[in-house]
This record gives sequence, C-alpha cells and structure tokens, in this order.
Amino acid sequence: MIECVINISEGRDFDLVDEIARAAGSDLLDVHRDADHNRSVITVVGADAPPAVIKAAVQRLDLRTHSGVHPRIGVVDVVPFVPLEGSTYDDAVDARDEMSVWISNELHIPVFLYGPERTLPEIRRGAFTSLLPDLGPTEPHPTAGAVAVGARELMLAWNLWLSEPDLDLAKSIATSIRGPGVRALGLQVGDQVQVSMNLIDPLNVGPVEVYDRVAASAPIERAELVGLAPQVLLDAVSESRWEQLDLSVESTIESRLQHRANGGV
Repeated sequence: MIECVINISEGRDFDLVDEIARAAGSDLLDVHRDADHNRSVITVVGADAPPAVIKAAVQRLDLRTHSGVHPRIGVVDVVPFVPLEGSTYDDAVDARDEMSVWISNELHIPVFLYGPERTLPEIRRGAFTSLLPDLGPTEPHPTAGAVAVGARELMLAWNLWLSEPDLDLAKSIATSIRGPGVRALGLQVGDQVQVSMNLIDPLNVGPVEVYDRVAASAPIERAELVGLAPQVLLDAVSESRWEQLDLSVESTIESRLQHRANGGV
C-alpha cells in the first residue's frame, strides 16, 4: 500500500478544505488544517484518491489570493508518495511518476520531481530560476502555480511552539538543529513563533531528542503533530512522553488504516 500526503495551500476556510478532502472518499485517512500557515495536509491511500483530491484543489483554489507563512509553489504544493507495509520505495517512485504525468497532461501544471533526483528544499530554492520543471509547462500555471511530487520514506512533520515570541531565537534554534535527519525553519505564526520541522529519519533522530535539544535553548509551550505518525515511532518513545510530544495511538497511520478497514466504524 502507498500513502499519499497532499499539502494544499488553504487552511483557513475549513469547509472548503473538507470539501476538497471529501474527494478522497473512503480512502481519506486524515486532514490537518493550519490557519496561520494557510495550509492543510490531506493524507490518503489508494490509487483513486490522489488525483481526485488534487483535481478538486486545483478547481477550487487560486494561488494569486493566497497568503501564509509557509513556503509554497502551488495550490497543491507538495505531493509525496510513501511506501507502507507491503510496498517498497521503488513502488512509491513508480506512483510518483505516474501521478506526475497525469498532473502535467490532464491539469497542465508544471511538475518538479523530488526523491532520488533531488530534495524538496532544493526545489524550494531553485524552482523556475536555477531549476526548470521536470514535466509540463515551463512557466507557473496562472492559478495553480506548480506542484512538487515526490517519493520518500516515512517521516514526522512536527512543530514546536516556543513560549516566548522571539523570532530570531526560533530561527537560531532551527539552524542549530538542522542536519541530515532534521529539516527546520523558525517561523512567525500570528503572535507566536514556532520551530517547524520535518524529522526525515525519526527512528534515528526522533522527537524526544529534538524536543530536548530545543528545550535546552528555550521554553516550549507545546508540540504539534502535523498529519499522522507511524506506530513504530510511538513504540520507540516512552508512553510517559506521548502527550508532551503530541503523539497518540489514534494519530498513527496504522490506527487510521484499521478504521478504514472497518468501514469507518
């Protein structure tokens, strides 16, 4: 099975986000909405759900009217495919490539690929300047922009909100923890600041280690899981710290897959 984690550039109009997410039908696992980032993460499985959600987002969203603190290149900003149990990374690459062709041919939107070729941060730095799209038009779509379609292993999208609204400190912390297993940004989010992270190797550089490193530099108000976490990550963390790290069995991929298998009951 392949998981697809679709990041769309809308997080303030909850009804609109839910309308887009419903295009996935019974293959919808999770919706995470963020009004300050003006971004939502829609997690789905199956072959039919990704194109349905992507098409719905392109039809309903307009990048020209979008504002938010998170970097983005399109209304459907990032579409990673992730192998779950029974699938391989090569399967995820195949799913990525098939979806990329569909997006460029059917929706006429430029597509940047990441995975074996390059990282997502490289696309963010170079899109339409030093880096041309891999498929589709060479210029951004007038309302949809472009899409970064990727293949990756399981990771943890995770934010730490600092107690004090010191943006320079958040940026400094992000720089200090950034490395092969951690991608991090310090962001102003409303009246607060956060260290926004992707833990790309969470079993080796996990939330406990990162939380404690950040806490050594600044008081933390709360943690926030974005999307879902793999059960194996919870198994590697003492249950006494789950609440502090915003982890729970209910927010695991496995729990949502079981709910789906039970017909949503």
